Amino acid sequence: MCGTSGTAPHCIMPACAGMRSWCSTSWPTVRGSPVCAGACACVHARVGAHSALVPLPRRDAGGARCEANTFDGERCLYGALSDAIRRALRDYRQVTASCRRHDYYDDFLQRLLEQGIHSDVVFVVHGKRFRAHRCILGARSTYFANMLDTKWKGKSMVVLRHPLINPVAFGALLQYLYTGHLDIGVEHVSDCERLAKQCQLWDLLSDLEAKCEKVSEFVASKPGTCVKVLTIEPPATDPQLREDMALLADCALPPELRGDLGELPFPCPDAFNSCPDICFRVAGCSFFCHKAFFCGRSDYFRALLDDHFRESEQPEASGGPPAVTLHGISPEVFTHVLYYVYSDHTELSPEAAYDVLSVADMYLLPGLKRLCGRSLAQLLDEDSVVGVWRVAKLFRLARLEDQCTEYMAKIIEKLVEREDFAEAVREEAAAVAARQETDSIPLVDDIRFHVASTVQTYSAIEEAQQRLRVLEDLLVSIGLDC
Repeated sequence: MCGTSGTAPHCIMPACAGMRSWCSTSWPTVRGSPVCAGACACVHARVGAHSALVPLPRRDAGGARCEANTFDGERCLYGALSDAIRRALRDYRQVTASCRRHDYYDDFLQRLLEQGIHSDVVFVVHGKRFRAHRCILGARSTYFANMLDTKWKGKSMVVLRHPLINPVAFGALLQYLYTGHLDIGVEHVSDCERLAKQCQLWDLLSDLEAKCEKVSEFVASKPGTCVKVLTIEPPATDPQLREDMALLADCALPPELRGDLGELPFPCPDAFNSCPDICFRVAGCSFFCHKAFFCGRSDYFRALLDDHFRESEQPEASGGPPAVTLHGISPEVFTHVLYYVYSDHTELSPEAAYDVLSVADMYLLPGLKRLCGRSLAQLLDEDSVVGVWRVAKLFRLARLEDQCTEYMAKIIEKLVEREDFAEAVREEAAAVAARQETDSIPLVDDIRFHVASTVQTYSAIEEAQQRLRVLEDLLVSIGLDC
């Protein structure tokens, strides 16, 4: 299919061949694997006795990704030359659940880094400017926390002239501090390691050393290849980034709400100056926060603080940041919003989920709404399922709604005897615009689907038919036909 030497191999994968594109003489890496630099991102893999350029789930400039449930991914699979390559694409270790799930929190942090939204410090490294946020640097690195509170305190611009500080390596270091990822050309790896050591980022330093060793082994096993880029990517389950960002929520909490924080990396949150630039007043409590996070994560707060709907901000009497009063929310509920905004997670009990859900809907935080839905799913029982289903419909939580109807299908014999369920069916029928006498009812259709989907054996058919019969009897008793 293509050669393994360093000479320019022609990529003849059908998905690539139509683009008339040639691969480069050396293969850069995408997420640590060698790929061709042509129109399609490909991994050089051996299938059977042959070598092949196999599309990766990541893409280079203009390339197609073999990613689940996408047009490009289906094109890559369709264009594969053999079933063996198709299996290699599907089984490739990078096609994971995290690849399929869009990470909006990661996108948000990447935008903060690239666009410098509400940045409060600029680093100038040999003429190249990097906009950054003191709060993120301090939360992610004790070295930066100390320098920003001492030598660089009060400075809006920090000029770094030391000849050993490489601007490319410094940019990669910022990428790691913001997102947990790092992409660095192999020629700058030593500069990056030097910076990681200076900034006391020991985890990054060990990851770089391990990656260099892995790449050296790979290059030795593939003569003629040339790795150009090293990528550090934390495991999908690694909580370190979110835990570091949660420190900013710890610092934003009013003293009267800090009682159950436990031991923190700092002796006291007050000892870590997070440099807040906005104060939210909630029922007499003051939360000292950062516009970069609230405006970046919520259109509601962006309109409140940045856009023309902006409320008048009043300066704190002590000369602190401007203050905005939030109405219709308790300090306890806002604490959940606070931790979600900073760390994309909050510990949420099912009992508190109802109040947090309504606030999440008002503040335009769909991710927090989904967290509430997961918590409410724990409440499902015969007495609560109809009420939870109504909440899911009201707040458009499709997954929770489906979980409710699946649970209803399991207990339908008991549920048909309940008046609240019969009333829900009547309301669903009435909600269908211009419904004819025999038109379907969405709730009934969903329950029927889940009843049928449980049938795996012949012995289960009779049980499913019995469940469907009791549902039909209910519809007849309340005068509905669907």
